[in-house]
Amino acid sequence: MAKLDTGFRLVEVNTEFSGQFGCRPAELGGRSFVELLHADARTLVSRQFSRLLADQGSRFTEPAVAFRQKDSTVFSGELTGFTVGGDGGEADGLMALVCPEGGTRLCPSPMTHRLVLTDIEARILEGVALGMSTVNLASMLYLSRGGIGYHVDTLMRKLKVKNRPAVVSKAYSIGLIRPGWPPRVYPY
Repeated sequence: MAKLDTGFRLVEVNTEFSGQFGCRPAELGGRSFVELLHADARTLVSRQFSRLLADQGSRFTEPAVAFRQKDSTVFSGELTGFTVGGDGGEADGLMALVCPEGGTRLCPSPMTHRLVLTDIEARILEGVALGMSTVNLASMLYLSRGGIGYHVDTLMRKLKVKNRPAVVSKAYSIGLIRPGWPPRVYPY
């Protein structure tokens, strides 16, 4: 996690954040956050942070952003930005949370009580969240339609809901599915 000033300069970073970029925290202090982004992502992220400062939202999440490490290696990950309130109700600064793709140890699920899903249930939940039909899921996962139905029913029982839209809604609301597109179940 990193704190930015209103000009998008890094004011404070923790060791997990700096480590993702192959640096120590002191090496990043004062640098522009935009410098850490791949050139293709700079405009989009700058626009998102500007919207936050203009009070057009309290947070944003970009599910796929390309970042540059110290040695110019590029990695992708999820970026969440939010404002830090000041005394007058205006934004005093910004916070940036970078979760590298596949980096679960640095970006844990917001769930404190983990619902245990099997691997196949997780894949089916992702498919249901994508809006895939039973036939399409069965074809993709090499299961029968009845097998998909069984696992969807199991998901409904585990989540204590009565239909597919409710499964997706509840999974998002309890933090089982990561924000962004395409839907991905947090690794367990």
